[in-house]
Amino acid sequence: MADTALIGSSPYADFTREQLATLLPEMLLTGQLIDRSGMAHLISAFGRDGMTQVAIEEWMAASPVYTGRMRAALGIDGDGVVDMFKCLQLDIGAPPQFMDFRYVVHDEYHGGFVLNHCGALMDVEPMGDGYVTAMCHDIEDPTFDATAIATNRRARIRPVHRPPRVPSDRHPHCEWTVTIEPDREELPLPEFTIPVLETAAATIELTPIDHAATDGHVDYRGDLVEDLVFGDFSHSALVRMAEEVALQHHLLAIGFRLSVLRKAGDEQAREITEKQLIGIAGMASERLRDALGVGDSPADLVTVLNAHPIIGPRQYTGVVAEVNGEGVRIRVPQDAPAIGDEGWMDLLTPDFTAALDAMVHGVDDRWTVDSAAVVDGELVVDVVKGEPRKEAGEVAIVRFSSGSTFEFADRGKAKPIPLTVL
Repeated sequence: MADTALIGSSPYADFTREQLATLLPEMLLTGQLIDRSGMAHLISAFGRDGMTQVAIEEWMAASPVYTGRMRAALGIDGDGVVDMFKCLQLDIGAPPQFMDFRYVVHDEYHGGFVLNHCGALMDVEPMGDGYVTAMCHDIEDPTFDATAIATNRRARIRPVHRPPRVPSDRHPHCEWTVTIEPDREELPLPEFTIPVLETAAATIELTPIDHAATDGHVDYRGDLVEDLVFGDFSHSALVRMAEEVALQHHLLAIGFRLSVLRKAGDEQAREITEKQLIGIAGMASERLRDALGVGDSPADLVTVLNAHPIIGPRQYTGVVAEVNGEGVRIRVPQDAPAIGDEGWMDLLTPDFTAALDAMVHGVDDRWTVDSAAVVDGELVVDVVKGEPRKEAGEVAIVRFSSGSTFEFADRGKAKPIPLTVL
């Protein structure tokens, strides 16, 4: 049976502060790429309109939940635009630089932002104005509001201009205002959020931040900064942030699968979600491997798996990866909190290991799943090194996104965003 003490531990705690500061933007980006992994399969199954509806429902389901969790974890306890912007900086929907938000604060309840670079736009513009409108209008309007209500239900995020771009090279890519008015009607909690609030992912307890730590910030109180510098935070805070960002992946996956289930039967919903999982599992491994600068040994593979947001945080998934002779063993306890949440962990069985296969292949194309069986209440998967293999087609699909090769730049020290006078 699962070792509950082991489930409670966090592999992220074994990474250095510098490694965690490198991993966090990578994990935020892989969260954004979840949709690049899933949407092609939705378009094939349901067309553009069906894809759009699933995207709306999955983000509305997940973002109020994970935004509320991050607020609580990092002491972001206000209800103004500064607090909202802090949450966006830690949101898989807005990974730094790839989605280059530039914020302005006029007063406590008024501000705005532009996107100097929108990686999502770069991905869909070649698909035509119909897809651009679906993303920048149909999806953004309800999902921005769903994110905002976690800070203040009287908040509204509204466009000044947005794509399709006129002229075609218009820059910045879009501009939005954020207003909070005390006499405005409160937005309701989205109906799609309610079932997600009932999952284990919504309430799972993660590693507490040591508020006595002296090696960096232990919360995100105080000034909103232009670019979040993860290296300014304490090791303890970075561990918790990494766990929360990994959990954001799972919450989005739960929202995705629940939405697909509303449109299709369980078999089709499972098939589509499996394809989504295979694609993002492989791409995330590749990026994490490169970010950490590791090789192809069993220990290197375990290092990447311990960083991987798809099988973390351990308190939720229970997944343990360990060196096993010349290979690696992955153990997935069947009584972990994640089991039963209608998310990714429910998909993994002895008959479906393709996602884990893509995950290990992303580290080196010779790693492969050799066997899988349920033993003493755990799914036990043994990984060995064999002949080089082609990557899964589901992973290749994610490569159409510029996020697959995106490189983060060092923007230096954090700079507070000043208050402007209207």
